[in-house]
Amino acid sequence: MARWEPNARERLVRAAIDLFAEQGYDATTVNEIAERAGGLTKTTFFRHFSDKREVLYAGQELHGRIVSDAIGGAPDSATPLQMVASAVDELAAVFTEDRREMAGKLRKVIAESAELQERAAFKRAALVGAMTAALRERRVPELVAELAAELGTRAFYGAFGRWAVAEDPRTLVEHARQAFGELRAAMSELE
Repeated sequence: MARWEPNARERLVRAAIDLFAEQGYDATTVNEIAERAGGLTKTTFFRHFSDKREVLYAGQELHGRIVSDAIGGAPDSATPLQMVASAVDELAAVFTEDRREMAGKLRKVIAESAELQERAAFKRAALVGAMTAALRERRVPELVAELAAELGTRAFYGAFGRWAVAEDPRTLVEHARQAFGELRAAMSELE
């Protein structure tokens, strides 16, 4: 593959995840990632990512915009949980079937690295923050917004974990709806 071909960012992400899964995060170099991505250079890598850790979190800003836009576009009659459920659906829809195998690899790579687990926690907190801010824009009280955002994020990540390793044909959206339903049922057991 020539260096000038399109989708360099996506190719770098896929190459990094494959290499991290094969030889470990710490053992993989930026040069190896760039080469695996079709003969790209280290310079090209650094045009897209600040370091090799960040390649695993590509799209984080996009995810925040997706949930914010979904919450902002929810009907006025929607409850905070309905707004968040809609946002989780929109975010889950981004993860198409062709990304499932990569998602499974990504989860394993993160589970094997304390550094990546820390970064994953930051990403999760950013998603909660994006949902909370969008709910606050809709004049949802702070505590309600925070709780709804935490539940939505928990539903998304629970669903993502199932979907990444699942052998059933359900989409991430379907897994997310199931996870959200389970959380709602669990909440009813709290009192």
